[in-house]
Amino acid sequence: MNTSTPESDSQPEIPINRWPLVFAVFAGMGLVFYLLQPILLPFVLGALIGYLGDPLVDRVEERGGSRTFGVVLVFLFFTAVSLLAMFFAVPVLLQQLDGLVGRIPLVYGWLRDVAVPWLQSRTLVTGASLPQIDWSAELLENWQSLGKVTASTVSSITGSGLGLLLGLANIALVPVVAFYLMRDWDDIAARILRLMPKAWQAGTLQMASEADEVVGAFLRGQFIVMCALGALYSAGLWVVGLQLALLLGFIAGLASIVPYLGFIVGITASLAAAWLQFHEPLPLVYVALVFGVGQLIESMLLTPVLVGNRIGLHPVVVIFALMAGGQLAGFVGVVVALPVAAVIKVFVSHALVHYRSSKIYVGGDHESPGEDV
Repeated sequence: MNTSTPESDSQPEIPINRWPLVFAVFAGMGLVFYLLQPILLPFVLGALIGYLGDPLVDRVEERGGSRTFGVVLVFLFFTAVSLLAMFFAVPVLLQQLDGLVGRIPLVYGWLRDVAVPWLQSRTLVTGASLPQIDWSAELLENWQSLGKVTASTVSSITGSGLGLLLGLANIALVPVVAFYLMRDWDDIAARILRLMPKAWQAGTLQMASEADEVVGAFLRGQFIVMCALGALYSAGLWVVGLQLALLLGFIAGLASIVPYLGFIVGITASLAAAWLQFHEPLPLVYVALVFGVGQLIESMLLTPVLVGNRIGLHPVVVIFALMAGGQLAGFVGVVVALPVAAVIKVFVSHALVHYRSSKIYVGGDHESPGEDV
């Protein structure tokens, strides 16, 4: 006899016999994404901006403002930040990047004339030496190759009116998609939830909330941590007097998407740049102090406050997700790699709970309560 009640029909978790259908739906979505990847960039960027701005719009709405007014305020903020970066940070970064390219012959000469002989005098390796390279010709050839590629790309875009029109349309689509998604984000999410079978809605809402917490920690919290560390490292290296301060700080902040990778990459590159610039040990101590203070601020303040323990993704998983996304779908794949990995992590956690409470795992005819992953 069936003794189920209306309350028991709505379970907090999706029943395990429905998981194959869930996986089939996600596999189909992944296939469609892969096939449509060439046209998805403006939509992915627009969705990313919409997701980042949705909490800010919600706060404006909670304080009595209309949602459209909140979207306009967020757009003005994002536009102001983008313009400041474009007119101030980007030219300095390009100038320092050009300076870094010009230092390549000096770095190579130091390796050939100082580092390699020093290692040979203290090891059993002898007779090995770096070859002589005409860096003027090499750099000229590479810059010419880069110029040819750039000219070919520009020519392919502007060679036909249709190509130019499509390129401009893709750029223009990003703010349009972001505006509408930011304005209707909550409504779209509610409509998608209502499309689910009623027995699925409670479990879907729970998993969507967990996925949003994990994805939000990465896309909002970790992004702010990266920007803060990049600014902190750049300012500290500038005080030390390092000529490539902004570029090295930017690289260290960008690499901080993987825990401790930004510190390792940043301090290694900065110590090398400081030695090549000053040839004195004291600036190396200052550089180490900058990154030590930055690491303390990240560990004790930035990460606990902005990210906390909500990410739940191992650093190796982060690296693999970024590389796999780039391999499968290029830049679009890199953009969506971490959100997809976070969502998969939530679904796998729930699947493991069901598995550990099943007869397959427990054995026998009884079931045990699900365990936390």
